[in-house]
Amino acid sequence: MNLQRRDLMKYTAVFGLMASAGLITTAQAEEWNKAVFDGKSLDEVFKALGTGTPEKSAAVTINAPDIAENGAVVPVGITTNLKGNQLAILVEKNPSPMAVQFFIPAGTEPMVTTRIKMAQTSNVYALVKADGKWTMAVKEIKVTLGGCGG
Repeated sequence: MNLQRRDLMKYTAVFGLMASAGLITTAQAEEWNKAVFDGKSLDEVFKALGTGTPEKSAAVTINAPDIAENGAVVPVGITTNLKGNQLAILVEKNPSPMAVQFFIPAGTEPMVTTRIKMAQTSNVYALVKADGKWTMAVKEIKVTLGGCGG
């Protein structure tokens, strides 16, 4: 057990040095779009993503509960049969609608699951970018206990 701890400490130190030297974050920094997360409305986020309102598509499925008992931890997933390279989850009535954005490597199944915070009952948007075009699915999730300051 002590050997595992030493290995963990060694790898943590190596990755920490690589991150501080900028060796790990160079590729990720190129993909970061601060305006997407700074947007205060859906239209601002869509504009930052380089699109108008995405079309609804039966090829995009949002997996989430109808009612979330606690807005601080709402399980949400996106599945699609499109060969998407980006997936995103937006919450219409949150102070910042963009909850999360995923960049999917080529050859990887475009499916994600995460937990998000929701301030109140709201429409949740699952977006998929495939072939340079954003498509989406929408679902209303009712929140009984707010998670973003509620």
